[in-house]
Amino acid sequence: MNIAVCIKRVPETAEAAVNIDSSEKRIVEDQLVFDINEADNYALEEALLLKEKTEGDITLFTVGPKEADEVIKMGLAKGATCGVRITPENLDSLDSYTIAKLLAEPIKEENFDLVLTGCISSDAGNSQVGVTLAELLGIPHASLVINMEIEDDSVTVQRELEGGLLGELKIKLPALFTIQTGINEPRYASILGIKRAAQKEIKVVENITVEGMKTEIVRMYYPPAGKMAEILEGGVEEVSGKLCEILKGKGLL
Repeated sequence: MNIAVCIKRVPETAEAAVNIDSSEKRIVEDQLVFDINEADNYALEEALLLKEKTEGDITLFTVGPKEADEVIKMGLAKGATCGVRITPENLDSLDSYTIAKLLAEPIKEENFDLVLTGCISSDAGNSQVGVTLAELLGIPHASLVINMEIEDDSVTVQRELEGGLLGELKIKLPALFTIQTGINEPRYASILGIKRAAQKEIKVVENITVEGMKTEIVRMYYPPAGKMAEILEGGVEEVSGKLCEILKGKGLL
């Protein structure tokens, strides 16, 4: 089985100070640490597990700057076959649709049985690239997949629905699935894998411009501060009395 996996290099912002630059359209990235997008890491692991069962090749695709080679090399060290980095001239102005367009062109050139992406990126959070890519490729898809079972020329998948429900679909290959976090346990790259990755190919596609953006970032800003919490001080009886008065005043008692 030949599998394409789309991955993204993203900044880790959970425990970092995030500042907005002077254009008010981007964050300042100088002091941030970058890594593979979390959901994409699960998609990569799912591809590696399928490769171990069915053999075949895994090709990694990413749209990003030269530094994105870091996440491709990590995937190669884990067991992927080769990688493709796409760096258009208008990289800073891309939206989900144009990223999907850039990915669709090289993926169309190969006869992949399966295309996997993460269900969401931790930086943009749009969940649009995967499903848009499936439409551009003209293949069926399922999103938020939490389990996959290969059956000859089809795959039975379970996916998360709203309200805690699950859905099950049987889809013929070729197909595209966006993978939910938690579907597996991503592995670490071995020292031998890191050494082997240096010998694997990363194809670079540059000096192109993609058009057709559907959206643009108008402005980034911090959420406005809301009302501060009111701290009730005093003894138990005093605080209880104040709380009752507040609840009465709001019509809750």
